[in-house]
Amino acid sequence: MEAEHYQAGPSLLWPGTTRRRKRDEDDDEPPHMDPPHDAEAHHAADKLKAVAQELGHEIRVFSGETFAAIPSKLPGADQEEDDDFYELQPADYFNLISNRMAEQSKMLKTRKMREAELAAQRAKITKAVMRVRFPDGYILEADFLSSERIHSLVDLLLKVIARPDLPFYLYTVPPKKRIQDTSQDFYTAGFVPGANVYFSYDLAKGSSVNTDDVKSGPYLCEEIRSLNGLSLLSKPASQPVDSRINSSTHQPNESQSDSAAATNKKPNRPKWFKR
Repeated sequence: MEAEHYQAGPSLLWPGTTRRRKRDEDDDEPPHMDPPHDAEAHHAADKLKAVAQELGHEIRVFSGETFAAIPSKLPGADQEEDDDFYELQPADYFNLISNRMAEQSKMLKTRKMREAELAAQRAKITKAVMRVRFPDGYILEADFLSSERIHSLVDLLLKVIARPDLPFYLYTVPPKKRIQDTSQDFYTAGFVPGANVYFSYDLAKGSSVNTDDVKSGPYLCEEIRSLNGLSLLSKPASQPVDSRINSSTHQPNESQSDSAAATNKKPNRPKWFKR
């Protein structure tokens, strides 16, 4: 009986054996390492920061496929709203009355009062996000101060395009309107808080460089194209999704923005308006 007792329970006599074995197994585990996504995010952030220091502006680059894959917060064109969406709410009525009173008050204000309000509104808008779309589908997004001149965007493009030796121009749509006066600041031109502009070479017909090879691109240099989608890795949550549309109008006044925030509604049109 005693032999059976010692044979059946060796672990009871030497309990430290199992513990030492578990510690040895724990020591064999690989050291903790950052997830691959974090390493890629740090590398992308460092690369974008280095390019921003070299160019003097923060930029983001997207190919057509990458930009199309960015999820949008905007409702789709074929998305149907519920019937209660078109019901007139108290907040909608308040917005209508406020807008009408604001229009009436403008007629009673002097020029100095209007200029003071415009200067105060301009002081609040300090950033302009300019998005340049190229014929080959690539998109360059850059941050500027609202007080900077449009020519600063031209200077930036001369540093990043593949053929800076060729003349080019920028235009807006619709309708197609060529940007002639690059001495305007972004605020005066209506490019705040952001806008879409389009790039095109300004080549004469019959020119020796006006060929299909030049028109097909690439328009951005290889180093800049290598930044494609890196901003999504470095800051995936802060991507300016809502700036996919052309924002060429100034921000609303403070009363309108406060009332819109209070209603917490996604669409901008009144709920009672129905096509």
